[in-house]
Amino acid sequence: MLQQNDSKMKSRVFFLLFMISLAVVIAPQPSFARYASIVVNETTGKVMYSRNADKRLFPASLTKVMTLYLVFEQLEQGKLTLDTRMKVSKVASGRSPSKLWLRTGTTIKVRDAVMALITKSANDAATVVAEHIGGTEREFAKRMTRKAKALGMSRTTFRNASGLPHSKQRSTARDMARLAIAIRKDFPQYFDLFKTKTYSWQGKKFRNYNTLLSNFKGTDGIKTGFTSASGFNLMATVERNGTRLVGVVFGGRTGASRDKHMRFLLTKQFKRVKPYEPPVLRQAKAPRQPVKAPPPRPRTVFLERSTEDTTKLALAAPKPRPAVTDLPTLNDPQPLYPADLSDWGIQIGSFSRRSNAHIAARDARAAAETIIGLQPARLTPVLFGSVTFWQVQFRGLDENNAREACSKLHQTGMACITLPGSTV
Repeated sequence: MLQQNDSKMKSRVFFLLFMISLAVVIAPQPSFARYASIVVNETTGKVMYSRNADKRLFPASLTKVMTLYLVFEQLEQGKLTLDTRMKVSKVASGRSPSKLWLRTGTTIKVRDAVMALITKSANDAATVVAEHIGGTEREFAKRMTRKAKALGMSRTTFRNASGLPHSKQRSTARDMARLAIAIRKDFPQYFDLFKTKTYSWQGKKFRNYNTLLSNFKGTDGIKTGFTSASGFNLMATVERNGTRLVGVVFGGRTGASRDKHMRFLLTKQFKRVKPYEPPVLRQAKAPRQPVKAPPPRPRTVFLERSTEDTTKLALAAPKPRPAVTDLPTLNDPQPLYPADLSDWGIQIGSFSRRSNAHIAARDARAAAETIIGLQPARLTPVLFGSVTFWQVQFRGLDENNAREACSKLHQTGMACITLPGSTV
């Protein structure tokens, strides 16, 4: 009897083990459906590595980078200041964590909201910002999507300012790389905030979730994100030896494995690039001694102030100077040029304000996105008399691309001239 029961027990155990093994065989293997990544050399605009880079996925809190982009834009336009106080609505205070636990009816300064978005990734602060700028978070999200399209993020749609789950809020690794590049180039005066490791507010200390800031050399931003639907996401910018790489990872299984994977991708790509060496500048050869002529009468020169401010600025033409200054000058017949640069480029103007130069560069990248969408702009200070202007150029193009880019810019009403290799 005992032997019979033992036999039955063994049969049941073997059957159970068989069913478990069968379930393992037929069960789907771990899926990489949420995974995507890309590494871009911002210095050259070249995509170094990509996997599923154009697959539309959930961005989670990477969304807040676009929220911050619009905040920085409002600050630059003078519509906000860092000390502007924004009211907390019932909707904002009710947002899910991560949050500051803001109370309905209270206010928060723009500077505190910005730092809370960067470090704590506070969802309630994101809604406060959205409602203050857009009236409602829904309207603000529409602005976010329009801005995304203008920056060349063609596969991105936003439905909220925080990245909280929404079935139609999607983006791609490539689009997020574009955003990381754009926010640094368009708002360099604010981008350093992304390297903040800790921030204190009302006696509470918040630590930045981006651990690469502390454990990966050269990291200076930018943002992490997580929801159950998205997995663990990360945007990172790292600069070493004059070369800046931008990495984006979607769908990590854990925060630690995501960070490890990002370090692996960036380390591998840094080994592939040569250290950036800026071109050596030399002065053009002096011409033969010219025949002396009577000094010209002072004349008035008109320059456009910027693309947004078309008020003409009248300046007396400067007197000839005996020596070349340390900056190239608009009226200098012998400017400084790179010694061995032979590629083509384009120039879209000279602006009296650096911020206007950044805006023009951003608009140019959007207008000719397929050619210079990931191309870094060169902003060079040039002198006209005692006034400094910011000259905006895109370099590293071939002749066809330079001419095509100018054609696209002309179609949108922007100024553009091509620069042959010998003059870039």
